[in-house]
Amino acid sequence: MNDKNGHLTNTKFSDFDLPEAIQSAISDLGYTYCTPIQAKSLPLILENKNIIGKADTGTGKTATFLIAVINKLLSRQDKSTKALVLSPTRELTIQIEKECKTLLKYTDLKSVVVYGGADYEKQKQRLTEDHDIVIGTVGRVIDFSKQKLINLKSFQIMVLDEADRMLDMGFIKDVRYLLRQLPAPEKRLNLLFSATINFEVQEFAYELMNNPELISVETVKTESKIEQHGYFVANNEKIALLIGLMTKLSPSRSIVFTNMKVTAEKVTAFLQGNGIEAALLSGDVPQKRRESLVKEFSEGKFPVLVATDVAARGLHIDEVSHVFNYDLPQDPEDYVHRIGRTGRIGSSGHAINLICESYAFYQPSIEEFTETKMPTLPVTEDLLAKVAPAAPIARKKPSHRNKPGGKPGDKTANNRNRRPHNKNRSHKQAAK
Repeated sequence: MNDKNGHLTNTKFSDFDLPEAIQSAISDLGYTYCTPIQAKSLPLILENKNIIGKADTGTGKTATFLIAVINKLLSRQDKSTKALVLSPTRELTIQIEKECKTLLKYTDLKSVVVYGGADYEKQKQRLTEDHDIVIGTVGRVIDFSKQKLINLKSFQIMVLDEADRMLDMGFIKDVRYLLRQLPAPEKRLNLLFSATINFEVQEFAYELMNNPELISVETVKTESKIEQHGYFVANNEKIALLIGLMTKLSPSRSIVFTNMKVTAEKVTAFLQGNGIEAALLSGDVPQKRRESLVKEFSEGKFPVLVATDVAARGLHIDEVSHVFNYDLPQDPEDYVHRIGRTGRIGSSGHAINLICESYAFYQPSIEEFTETKMPTLPVTEDLLAKVAPAAPIARKKPSHRNKPGGKPGDKTANNRNRRPHNKNRSHKQAAK
């Protein structure tokens, strides 16, 4: 979106007939030119057409639907009309709300965010006050709607963000329930956006939306903005290689992804024990701590964030120079979202993959899905660090009265770190 990033089209935001309040907020953000997904989808949405929007991570999908939603609300005849934005994760929900508040700066519209794991009573109170946009996770929206705090019939604008993630995380029944409580599809504006849209998502969209139009922006070949390579490494040398690479490369800000929480804990402990400042982000880290960790990482207070896939979406952090896949993910779509944490909106980045005995067999499906051959480099002796002992891992004893996950029934808050693997769905099908 920004001139300096070079990820531009010839379409300017000023070319659209948007209210001055929106144009001023866009200008304050420094946006001049649209990204491809914005240039293709905004004209259709402004004509009240339903769309399914597919584009790479970090190409401005959130701004696209928020601009459209705010424009629609500013021109509404009935002031009771509201917009609902559904997101699969707390992190993504918080990020959407942050961007929404920025774009609402010059309007009288109000937004409210609801998600599991934190501030339940505050969220309830906020819903009793005036608001025009509800941004939330599926479980928490259902919870508050059953308490009559959210009137689902008032939403004539509906946005599903990262719908593929919702379906893969097992929310399909809950999303169906929510959408069927809204006004009929033909009586609302329906928008769906994601970086990956497979057949399942399209089928779901056509079932619950009113004749949507598919807008697909060609995937930017990942090697054009993100330099990828891998190292074939034995399981017992992974820690030594990771520490050696970090010592050699000295990345300014990096994220290390693992497949399991226990592995993330181990990696964090070894990094800390070897003089590398690192923090752990996983599903059972309390919500307030998760938010403060992301904020501190964004502000550069520590250089390495070790994360399970709970952090693969919804983290919009500038200047992440390197993503390290300590474990190759089981699902190639997760690989795309992981490496999308670097090289955002056309900037350059680096994705380094440790291809070990346990996860090497996922490499072919990743290459097939991304249509990119992953170059590999040899593991030389100088890359293997001499590893000092791991730092102690501080663990809190679980409380039976206050289990992780917020309020009962909020599925979003109780997500596992690993997504259930659908054996009936091949990676080849996902690529299609």
